[in-house]
Amino acid sequence: MHSFRQDFIRFAIEHKVLRFGEFQTKAGRLSPYFFNSGLFQDGAALRELCQFYAQAIQAAAVPFDMLFGPAYKGIPLAAGTAIALAEQGRNVPYCFNRKEAKDHGEGGSTVGAHLQGRVLIIDDVISAGTSVRASIELIRAAGATPCAVVIALDRMERGQGELSAVQEVQRNYGIPVVSIAALDDLLGFLHGQPEMVQNLQAVQSYRDRYGVNNG
Repeated sequence: MHSFRQDFIRFAIEHKVLRFGEFQTKAGRLSPYFFNSGLFQDGAALRELCQFYAQAIQAAAVPFDMLFGPAYKGIPLAAGTAIALAEQGRNVPYCFNRKEAKDHGEGGSTVGAHLQGRVLIIDDVISAGTSVRASIELIRAAGATPCAVVIALDRMERGQGELSAVQEVQRNYGIPVVSIAALDDLLGFLHGQPEMVQNLQAVQSYRDRYGVNNG
């Protein structure tokens, strides 16, 4: 396990972005944990978050030419990750989309660099895959190639069928999904925290009931 995965879990807990308790998911399940990347809401936290994205991208070694951030949460993530990559010696262009195409000024549905080459999509999580699908369609329509999706946390949880939302994206579009951390990384972190034994048991039970294999 890359050490940055454990560091990311600790970082998310410290910022109360990853919380434990009882939370209802969109699927109506009662989850013992909740992750909300929108709670990374100051400059220092965003900077560190995007450094984790950059580390995950470097570790995955996926060939790419530019970054794309889906509106709205993906916009600061793509911009911040471009900065973090530049700080690590890899300067790449980035762009993001508008929710509604602009018909005046420079016009168009995207802002930033022109979509071209191999495009890495940066988002927070994949729930139903709707945002990813829209991003892939936009990228392909521009004549570019979506090459991977990078997210913060993979819940490794079944959707309506036997596959997780992440696995469905990989199957439907034939591109990898890279995560900074996954549910198994959270379990690994909790194993090393004696004071969190109740959280470990609850998350493990949830994993046993709703989880998928990442193979």
